[in-house]
Amino acid sequence: MKFFLIPFFLFVFTNTFSQNSDSLKIDNVNIEIDSSKVDSKVSIGRQLVLDGKQIVNNIFHSYTRPIYWKKDNWLDFGGVALGTVLLYSVDNDTSRFFMKQGEKAPEVLKSFGYYFGSPQNNYGITSAVYLTGLFTKNEKIRNTGVLMISSATTAGVLQTFMKTLVGRARPGAGEGKFYFKPFSGQPAYRSFPSGHTILVSTTMFALAKQFENPWVKAGIYTVGAITPVSRMWDGAHFFSDVFLSAAISYFVVDSTYRFMNNNKLSNTKKIVTWNLSASPNMVGVIGVF
Repeated sequence: MKFFLIPFFLFVFTNTFSQNSDSLKIDNVNIEIDSSKVDSKVSIGRQLVLDGKQIVNNIFHSYTRPIYWKKDNWLDFGGVALGTVLLYSVDNDTSRFFMKQGEKAPEVLKSFGYYFGSPQNNYGITSAVYLTGLFTKNEKIRNTGVLMISSATTAGVLQTFMKTLVGRARPGAGEGKFYFKPFSGQPAYRSFPSGHTILVSTTMFALAKQFENPWVKAGIYTVGAITPVSRMWDGAHFFSDVFLSAAISYFVVDSTYRFMNNNKLSNTKKIVTWNLSASPNMVGVIGVF
């Protein structure tokens, strides 16, 4: 089965003039200029540059964030580490179970899980989301694409480094959960973590962020779960591999989402309000953007 998925996003200034006199206050005069109408049609090229900067900022923020972790963040880290260790302790048993189930699993699901999580197809989806928002000038869709691309890149680079460094044997290699061959470069020793799971999870977590309805979220997560389960059916990953991958994806998406909401780069110009203040000893012009 083959899938073709489409490719790929106060200031305040014052100017006062003094003159010698005594105090008699004159009421302020307000002049409002709506400068949002100026340059209202932002060019696609300019928006592309801004989104590129946003993606770079998002990635940099994700990689440097651990420096600023507080108690709650370390508790989350400890919880994920503990969960990974507990699952690791039963990896051989769970692997046999999933591989046995995989013998009877529908091929359509196994194929979908593999192709959906492959880098070229996953980035095709995220790029399509971003480009749709860019060309239709739909900010919500465009920002969703930016979130997807940023998160997938952040987590994807991290998992590539970890795979090479750890060199864990895949279940299908028949070496068992204890066998590691760091820096081997061989596909059979790139089990930890799961790249397919990370790419699909970042995409689906980012998409679910855009919906409040719990049933819609559940549907998104259900589709997203097909890939990690199918990878265990195929003997490509242990349960602990996909668990850690999903956890990394969740925290990367959540952190990036909050950072984007607080640090958006925008072309939109706000309304400028000019206030003319006057008194016997001062004339002032204040522009608030």
